[in-house]
Amino acid sequence: MDWQKEITAAAERIRPHVQRTPVILTQGFGLPYPVELKLEHMQHTGSFKARGAFNTLLSQQVPAAGLVAASGGNHGAAAAYAAHQLGHKARIYVPEMAGPAKISLIERTGADLQVVPGAYANALEQAQAYEQETGAMQVHAYDAVATVAGQGTCFAEWQAQGLEADTLLIAVGGGGLIGGALAWFQGSRKIVAVEPETSCALNAALAARQPVDVDVSGVAANALGAKRIGSICFELAATQGITSLTVPDSAITEAQTALWRDRRILVEPAGATALAALMCGAYRPASGERVAVLICGGNIAPDPLG
Repeated sequence: MDWQKEITAAAERIRPHVQRTPVILTQGFGLPYPVELKLEHMQHTGSFKARGAFNTLLSQQVPAAGLVAASGGNHGAAAAYAAHQLGHKARIYVPEMAGPAKISLIERTGADLQVVPGAYANALEQAQAYEQETGAMQVHAYDAVATVAGQGTCFAEWQAQGLEADTLLIAVGGGGLIGGALAWFQGSRKIVAVEPETSCALNAALAARQPVDVDVSGVAANALGAKRIGSICFELAATQGITSLTVPDSAITEAQTALWRDRRILVEPAGATALAALMCGAYRPASGERVAVLICGGNIAPDPLG
């Protein structure tokens, strides 16, 4: 597949509907070197997910039954927002662990929201059943070409903004975001996957040399809690031989605190996970190596101003 062609087309398609998010080069967080941050938590609905949702809906014929999506929260909000903006019906399934802030965000779009017991995998089962029953279009959170290409537009945009880093650190849940990075850069930048120790589907898959089911828990589980890595991401990651790291919850919450303390950037735990790898030493750049971090989500719970 010509991924760069797919991503370039997606960027043109979604341009009127998404934010061009800012980039900053900053010193801080107790690190002796500067870090470039792309603030994708400032995207519509508070995460990069709007990119993939809009690309999916704009590149396919949406049936009269509308769309259905399963989500830990951020994808559901993005799919619901995109559906509302484009005039489509939407049913969104989320697990109870999505939390009140993300549930409220989805409710405000007017989508038909279904909160189910369990984790993301349970929400996905019900979304797939609804798809079979009604003919609604499934907007997958991470393992679909349109989704990955949409998320890849984040990195095409970053490159156009003058990205100079040798290495990008990216948090991983189901793999749509990092899959987009791998698809766009095609090995021209070093990509480091960062996952919580207790929600590490990509790390486990690379160790097993195939996608495997993992247990999911921890502070970032409602955003990074995929039970199994997407096949598109796994194939790209395995082919390119990327670096895969895990970090403890304590490092994630410390990075979350540091982003607020040092730069007044308020993010959810998933949004701080990639930075945590630098702060706790899980990833140590070589001398002169320029590093960048994608800040992926800002839907903190509870809503600090709610």
